[in-house]
Amino acid sequence: MKKNKSKDKPKDVYWATGRRKTAVARVRIFSGSGKININGESSEKYFPRETLQRIIKQPLEVTSLTEKYDIMANVEGGGKSGQAGAVRHGIARGLVKIDSTMRQPLREAGFITRDSRMKERKKYGQKGARKKFQYSKR
Repeated sequence: MKKNKSKDKPKDVYWATGRRKTAVARVRIFSGSGKININGESSEKYFPRETLQRIIKQPLEVTSLTEKYDIMANVEGGGKSGQAGAVRHGIARGLVKIDSTMRQPLREAGFITRDSRMKERKKYGQKGARKKFQYSKR
């Protein structure tokens, strides 16, 4: 006997990808009660800092949809701050897929634009990306 899995899966699922620094977040948005799961854990457990929890909820607060959608995100790479930024970017892009009228307020808040700042690579013959070895005249 096969099990009917259609009951387990939500009907309207919207996928979006968010990125920041080296972190990548694959975000699924579907109708629900406002739960946010990240890598199988609740957002409060995965991001214990209150600032990071606030960052990932910003797109939902701007569009006043905090209690309407459930969010599941898989995040990899980077640190916790970069991951939170990637989740925020993914949520914002997913909300635009749901309703294109949300694009303007999310863009004005700066959530649609990808934060492309990354760590500069270390160059050969130098101590770091910009720092040089000390020059000695004699």
